[in-house]
Amino acid sequence: MSKDSPSRKPPAVLNRRTLVKAAGGAAGLAVAAPFVNLGRFTVEAWSGGEHRSLGGESRPGRGRLGPPQEYSTRCIDLVTGSLVIDMLSPLVISRSIQQRWGPDLSGMTAWEEQEFRDSEIDVFHIAVGVGGRDFDDQYHNSLLFVAGYNAIIAARPDLFVRIDSAEDLASVHGSGRAGILIGLQTSSHFHSPDDVNLFYGLGQRVSQLTYNSRNMIGNGSTERVDGGISDFGVAIVERMNEVGMAVDVSHSGDRTTLDACEVSSRPVLFTHSNSRVLSGGHPRTKTDEAIRAMAATGGVMGITGVRMFVKDREPTTIEDYIDHFDHVRDLIGVEHLGVGSDVDLHGYDDMPADEYEALKAAYKDSYAFRDKIDIDGIDHPKRMFDLTEALIRRGYTDDHIRGILGGNFQRVLGEIWER
Repeated sequence: MSKDSPSRKPPAVLNRRTLVKAAGGAAGLAVAAPFVNLGRFTVEAWSGGEHRSLGGESRPGRGRLGPPQEYSTRCIDLVTGSLVIDMLSPLVISRSIQQRWGPDLSGMTAWEEQEFRDSEIDVFHIAVGVGGRDFDDQYHNSLLFVAGYNAIIAARPDLFVRIDSAEDLASVHGSGRAGILIGLQTSSHFHSPDDVNLFYGLGQRVSQLTYNSRNMIGNGSTERVDGGISDFGVAIVERMNEVGMAVDVSHSGDRTTLDACEVSSRPVLFTHSNSRVLSGGHPRTKTDEAIRAMAATGGVMGITGVRMFVKDREPTTIEDYIDHFDHVRDLIGVEHLGVGSDVDLHGYDDMPADEYEALKAAYKDSYAFRDKIDIDGIDHPKRMFDLTEALIRRGYTDDHIRGILGGNFQRVLGEIWER
């Protein structure tokens, strides 16, 4: 789609509340694939009855949205009335779409803005795995990534607000802007503890200790040897605790995960992971031992909808996804549960074919990709409604669901960020 697509003027009337959600990408970013897609869905309140519909319609450039969806009034009230945090959802994963949007979002269409608005997600943790040939490259690329998002926020204050504090989390719901929580899925850019202070000053509030491979801090989940946190890594974690930057070990290996829970004086997060017991042993998921250790720190675990992290065989459905919520709840308590979708608003399977194949080729065979990466029903912009409806079916209370949608991450981030 060209830049002379529809203007960004929002509709005159928005149902339920006026909320602008938009996404961007910065030019020149060198990023590995995250694990996180876009659409246009409008919440239309029925004047009466027990259900309301979220209409489907065509959208330029990315096919049809599918038939209109119906959700219970309880579901819609919970999603629209709660602070909704997705603790891993880059704004876009397709490089070609990112390039079309441009660093100032001038290439974003009104349709794409509406997709974010209708998702009802208040806060996007936009972390990705930033690559590089060496330490200097990783440092440079991480600076570009953080600077790029700061530039977007500065260029579009009508759309975005940076989430720096517990006060920002408390005020973003209903503010008319989308919160961007700056994080990185690696800490390779920390060449010394002082770099933690530097990046904190630039707005980074969450840092994953490792991506899938080994770095100077510890080991990733697909590394050949399951080593723990180094002495250097201990110093980095201690400085993160000191400044109030959240320690995330979603991609870290088992020993590094357990070490982080032992070393950190503040809660440790699994922003986006799943249960290894249910996944069939996938290395990117967490053992029950690790989940208990995380909970003992006061942390929260965001559950992903990535197909091979949910189940190792077909069929893999939304009910299998919800099984992970049930398992973690039964193991450590619902207060430690959240959402870390690990997809953008549309998911991986809608990516251009060449980008999709390149993404799969970038990972080890142990990732065990199948024909599809996404799970039907949670691979679209209004996935939080489908998640909420599924939690209602499983008997979760309203308070439990509000916590899962964002309240639990809001609580733990407030504890971590307290100075």
